[in-house]
Amino acid sequence: MNRNDDWMQRDLASLWHPCTQMKDHETLPVVPIRRGKGVWLEDFEGKRYLDIVSSWWVNIFGHANERINARIKQQLDELEHVILSGFTHRPVIELSERLGRLAPTGLGHCFYADNGSSAIEIALKMSYHYWRNVGRPEKRRFLTITNGYHGETLGALSVGDVALYTDTYRPLLLDVIKVPAPDGFGLPREQWVEQARACFVHMERALERHAGELAAVIVEPLIQCAGGMRMYPPEYLTWLREACDRYGVQLIFDEVAVGFGRTGTLFACEQTGVRPDFLCLSKALTGGYLPLSVVMTSDDVYTAFYDDYATLKAFLHSHSYTGNPLACAAALATLDIFEQDDVIATNRGKAAQMERLAAPLREHAHVGDVRQTGMILAIEMVRDKASLSPYDFRERRGLRVFRHALSRGVMLRPLGNVIYWMPPYVITPEELELVAEVTHEGLEIATAD
Repeated sequence: MNRNDDWMQRDLASLWHPCTQMKDHETLPVVPIRRGKGVWLEDFEGKRYLDIVSSWWVNIFGHANERINARIKQQLDELEHVILSGFTHRPVIELSERLGRLAPTGLGHCFYADNGSSAIEIALKMSYHYWRNVGRPEKRRFLTITNGYHGETLGALSVGDVALYTDTYRPLLLDVIKVPAPDGFGLPREQWVEQARACFVHMERALERHAGELAAVIVEPLIQCAGGMRMYPPEYLTWLREACDRYGVQLIFDEVAVGFGRTGTLFACEQTGVRPDFLCLSKALTGGYLPLSVVMTSDDVYTAFYDDYATLKAFLHSHSYTGNPLACAAALATLDIFEQDDVIATNRGKAAQMERLAAPLREHAHVGDVRQTGMILAIEMVRDKASLSPYDFRERRGLRVFRHALSRGVMLRPLGNVIYWMPPYVITPEELELVAEVTHEGLEIATAD
């Protein structure tokens, strides 16, 4: 059986796909993938697709990367998994030590899970529990900015603000305080700081008013990815850290999507010169190979839980595959590649090429914004360029781009009306040129009427 249609029919008879209205597949074929190599995926009939979205932002060093493969194969012959409560193993120890050296100074304690949403749940629970352990149980609420996204589990949804994901489940969610996001949509880069400063007034007021009941502020540093790749300057995070310290509120950075080189530095928070109380990491941590996430935190937080068992201060949170050795081995191989290949420096040249290739799209009659931070570039389609009025989501303009791109061998999966490039770091200049060409074609088709 090597026909795409055969695999598609078996799929539709048995699978329920994530983030999908399954009725769409009456007219939009599922693409069965047989193998991958580098930035390319290949279906069962030999057609190839350039993975410009890094398979949901996880695959940074290409599919079937020989160095990551070798590390996992070696680990597979030694230890595939062991409970991490009361036991430990070499890969998780080495990974924790290395992350502690790479992250902002003072984040020396790693708590593992297996996906980004779980990391957010851990950080939220840990922050609330910290205040309870130090005698401040009234500090139990959270503050965030609008348009954020932190995952699909109930706590993570609560601190998110993308209506498409949250509205249905609103009766189940926590009561979270939200203030306007500082994104620079439609503004030239040189005006982002001014816009962010104006927005920070709302954050300052909320902190002043609610400090006595707030456990933490949670934000995605620099880029709100699932919120349409909206971006803001690092200065906002510097002001936020100072204000959180002043009002006695903890700070959670969700770097699940933006960590590991996406923003131009290994961690986005490096661009701010500040340290969060909790740093949440996942996705690219294993190079796109295996599920793994981690929450990194400080001595202050760790010691608040360190006591005799009878005090019930322990953080009794667990996942079956916490700190899985195979996933940790993949993560160690990923960190090796960063170190040995000077990836961050190389990415600067690729980011500059992305900027050059997208520049002509700024003049398109239905492009309201072209924005970029590091290795993430977004092109936002609008109905009217002067007013920046959006297309109605029901018109599904992004789906038109997606269909065209597939026909041209590019997996370009827009977020609503936002076309974005988030490529594996091993992409070549020629492959980026193909992506730009297909993007321009798709944009013309999507905005033709």
